Amino acid sequence: MRSRVENIFDILEERGFVEQVTDRDMLRDQLKKPTTCYIGFDPTARSLHVGSLVPIMSLAHMQRAGHRPIALVGGGTAMVGDPSGKTEMRRIMTREEINDNAEGIKKQLSRFIDFSEDRAIMLNNAEWLTALNYIDFLRDIGRHFSVNRMLTAESYKARMKDGLNFIEFNYQLLQAYDFWYLFNHYDCRVQMGGNDQWGNIIAGADLTRRLNGEIVHGLTFPLITTSSGVKMGKTHQGAIWLDPELTSPYDYYQFWINQEDGDTGRFLAFFTFLPMDEVRRLSALEGSDIRQAKESLAFEATRLCHGEGEAEKARKAARQLFGGDRSEMSESVPGFHIGEKDFGDGIPAYILFEMTGLCKTRSDARRLISQGGGYINDSAVHAFDQIIGPDQAANGSILLRAGKKRYARVVIQQ
Repeated sequence: MRSRVENIFDILEERGFVEQVTDRDMLRDQLKKPTTCYIGFDPTARSLHVGSLVPIMSLAHMQRAGHRPIALVGGGTAMVGDPSGKTEMRRIMTREEINDNAEGIKKQLSRFIDFSEDRAIMLNNAEWLTALNYIDFLRDIGRHFSVNRMLTAESYKARMKDGLNFIEFNYQLLQAYDFWYLFNHYDCRVQMGGNDQWGNIIAGADLTRRLNGEIVHGLTFPLITTSSGVKMGKTHQGAIWLDPELTSPYDYYQFWINQEDGDTGRFLAFFTFLPMDEVRRLSALEGSDIRQAKESLAFEATRLCHGEGEAEKARKAARQLFGGDRSEMSESVPGFHIGEKDFGDGIPAYILFEMTGLCKTRSDARRLISQGGGYINDSAVHAFDQIIGPDQAANGSILLRAGKKRYARVVIQQ
């Protein structure tokens, strides 16, 4: 635990988390004493992905500084769909889907946040939103909202171009109600979220002021992009999930170690708990030494998400692949398993590259190999339909590589 003397607002600001604040001085004063804060998480998938890590890390920092986080699963609002940052309406989900996804999300959040002994709370807003009486809600809550003001919000303006339906228009009222409800029932005084949530956060703070005469606070995080302008978490393989069944700890480690050099220092501040003095030391490394900084980022990020043991295994596998010592490759590098009968006399290279996930499609695989980017056991594949056979296996496996950094190990099972 950190010293309570240091204000968490200053910690978050130093690490780059702060984009917009309702009132900087008032929020710093609020955070001088233990405070309950919340962030909403969208249960539209059974796993969160790395795009959710900034909110997750912010809650973890808050808890480490002595505050109480609430992780709010939007089971009720997911039945409506948040138009923020979207160009089309989201699919309406069933309660069963939402509940199943919420269980997976809590499991992942527990890697970062301690939910024991009421040190953090996980709630589902379906508990109170689905019980609302519509007429009462319009009379007691809806009357405090100006349609003209709502239409000035960026999330609504963007959707107006393609058509904003009434169910989505209600979303801001529901999220504002969440903030007010959490204030009344859990003394929650701070809501945090991505910068696209600013309008919704302000609406909740305004509703609480109108109904209770109390000041509550909001803070938003910046949109995280890479140095090349790509949204954080976007890769050739799609989203990088926190669920190890969807993204293996090894692939998770590789995602971090393959970040651009210029992003390493910023990402160390966001996605690890390393002290800022250490972050600055690692950020100052240049040339080949920057590999040390990237390895620290990958190890710490993987350790937080998947535990020390999986992080060690991923680091060992990466060092073997990129350091040349592959004597124990079968024990460290994740493999794609194929039965001996299915493998037969061999499989064309482009099919195998697609099967292992190194390429999204067979067309992508043909293109990769034609451009000289496909390798088998560190030897270039000369033709997209070159047969990769069992005679090329060493200790029961074959090592494929796409480009310079992406590997897959084909394990032939008896």
